[in-house]
Amino acid sequence: MKIAFLVTRLDEFGGVQIHIRDLSTWLNNQGHEALVYSGWPGIISDHIKAMGTPYYEIKDMGRPIRPIKDLKSILQLRRYLKKHKPDILSCHSSKAGIVGRAAAIGLPTKVIFTAHGWAFTEGVSNGARILYKLIEKCAAPFCQKIITVSEYDRQLALKYKIAPADKIIAIHNGMPQRPCPNRVPKESRAQPVKLIMVARFAAQKDHATLLHALTQIKDKNWHLSLCGNGDSLPIQELAVELDLTEKIDFLGERDDVPELLEKHDVFLLITHWEGFPRSIIEAMRAGMPSIATDVAGNGESIAHDKTGYLVKHKDTEDVAEAISRLIEDEQLRLNMGKAARARYDEEFTFLHMAQQNLNLYTELMDKSA
Repeated sequence: MKIAFLVTRLDEFGGVQIHIRDLSTWLNNQGHEALVYSGWPGIISDHIKAMGTPYYEIKDMGRPIRPIKDLKSILQLRRYLKKHKPDILSCHSSKAGIVGRAAAIGLPTKVIFTAHGWAFTEGVSNGARILYKLIEKCAAPFCQKIITVSEYDRQLALKYKIAPADKIIAIHNGMPQRPCPNRVPKESRAQPVKLIMVARFAAQKDHATLLHALTQIKDKNWHLSLCGNGDSLPIQELAVELDLTEKIDFLGERDDVPELLEKHDVFLLITHWEGFPRSIIEAMRAGMPSIATDVAGNGESIAHDKTGYLVKHKDTEDVAEAISRLIEDEQLRLNMGKAARARYDEEFTFLHMAQQNLNLYTELMDKSA
């Protein structure tokens, strides 16, 4: 099969970008023919080309809604589809989903849209939710299947009648295997418990609630690393205001996240809305307990009270209590970390996710034969 992937941008280490890089590479290694289209090329498109996967830029494609540029990007992609003739076009993220489905109208290419978290999920403003629900309802007839990365998102789409139930399938994200680090008790209680949150500094993420929660346990022995791109200045200023600067490191965007996680003790994802975060799966793979806001698909990866804790949205006391519990009980951290790694091995490996995607591609091609 020839499978083309479409995403809005490939200039950042986001979950969607890594997903496309790894899945396209795996498909090529399985004897299929994968290629990738995107606007905004960058570090991940460089990785993709270095791995031998053909890459093509859609020059006018971007995240903002700009009717003239959007029309140009649709026409650019349509020319590529006519030239390359992929069997399947796999579109990722809301904007790419619209552009891809529009570009493939009337062509023999089968279209799949993967929603890595709906733009109308809880936490998004009411006006935006109404607009994006309407857009997705209008676009749904122009693809053969819709993949959601969590059962929560599948149910949300059914609730708002985005598409019929047999058109929407949930496939959880997965991460490539790595050896589990050998986590042992700390040599001294004087060593701080190392907390880490890997998330871009953007409206979706709730760094502010995390920092306010940490002020409640400022006297405990912890140190926090914040890893991610975006505008971190407001959070750095808040750290100064809350007198937390000596206990927090701002690491910026990193390409060694797996190694970083193995050097930390507790993973945090305090946020406003999500789809099904790959970062939690990375933490599970690293044998870490996770504390995450109980939104969208977070509860489908974290087994509350077994592999970590789900905390209430914007509840600083709940966040502080969960972190405090893991800081104070080393054996609990280690036990939860082992349980998290076991859950990853059973349910969230990359191979498990990739095979489910390939099965779907095969099913679509068999139906059209």
